[in-house]
Amino acid sequence: MIAATEIWAQDMRMRVLGIETSCDETGVAVYDTDIGGPAGLRAHAVYSQIALHAEYGGVVPELASRDHVRKLLPLIRQTLAEAGLGVGDIDAVAYTAGPGLVGALLVGAAVGRALAWALEVPAIGVHHMEGHLLAPLLADDPPAPPFVALLVSGGHTQLVQVDGIGRYRLLGETLDDAAGEAFDKTAKLMGLPYPGGPQLAALAAHGVPGRFRFARPMTDRPGLDFSFSGLKTQVLLAWRDSDQSEQTRADLARGFEDAVVETLAIKCARALEQVGGKTLVVAGGVGANQRLRAALTALCQARGGRACFPPPALCTDNGAMIAFAGALRLAAGQCEEPAITVWPRWDMATLPAVG
Repeated sequence: MIAATEIWAQDMRMRVLGIETSCDETGVAVYDTDIGGPAGLRAHAVYSQIALHAEYGGVVPELASRDHVRKLLPLIRQTLAEAGLGVGDIDAVAYTAGPGLVGALLVGAAVGRALAWALEVPAIGVHHMEGHLLAPLLADDPPAPPFVALLVSGGHTQLVQVDGIGRYRLLGETLDDAAGEAFDKTAKLMGLPYPGGPQLAALAAHGVPGRFRFARPMTDRPGLDFSFSGLKTQVLLAWRDSDQSEQTRADLARGFEDAVVETLAIKCARALEQVGGKTLVVAGGVGANQRLRAALTALCQARGGRACFPPPALCTDNGAMIAFAGALRLAAGQCEEPAITVWPRWDMATLPAVG
């Protein structure tokens, strides 16, 4: 296996343009393998479509695709300028090929493939969740495999055993709503504006802990799968039966957040115990939640290990994680035929190993 830190010392050195368009954020970055490590991220920028979709209370796929068309090329120009590079300085292109919204994925794939073809450089389609999984390697003092990864976002909640780059084994996943999705839906039930997850987390900071205690789903049985849809229903019923004051809203938010955080912590502890590991990598948008970070850091420290997180700016969807993941695979000699292919559903366990 080729460790991430060893890639940068190899002869194959590239400036990789990363493109992320899987959902409602347009992300572009340049990663330079000649520099390596966190410093190798020459520039990155993200354009969020929150304002566009707020009117509808959620992502509208067709509008997301059209907005990527409008924003992607200007964002590429902006990012290259910030990196001090011209388009001809790009040595390779990495783009998100899935999973995600098919129309949004096709925008990034078409631009990435066209650019690679015009420049006569290699290109590679990157798995969106592998990008998230590897994003903590862009932090200072990155972890080295093997480790357990918690991928927790609006669309995914998974526990993965990572034995190397491309060597993944699914340990458990959500059976219904992902944790981030449950945050957003619960916030909407309580009348919070879109996107609800961050709003609910901010509100929970003012809540009284323990006033509302909700179930810790599926922690009373063995296994590493998750379920959050029932928790969302519990909050709805409590909200309907309450005085619906601002303080009650905050207390409910705190009770919900505590339930999600404790559930994730319990399952992470089980996963580490099952594989005999001490290192936990946490990635995805919900990984920016401060209470979750504190709980998982304390959990790992108590076990004599550590919890590793991406820099906060790289928790949500971004081009940096795609450029970095693509650089690792391209440096290992992996690339693809010049065809525009995307996979709205894509099992990460099918990815080839690096090395």
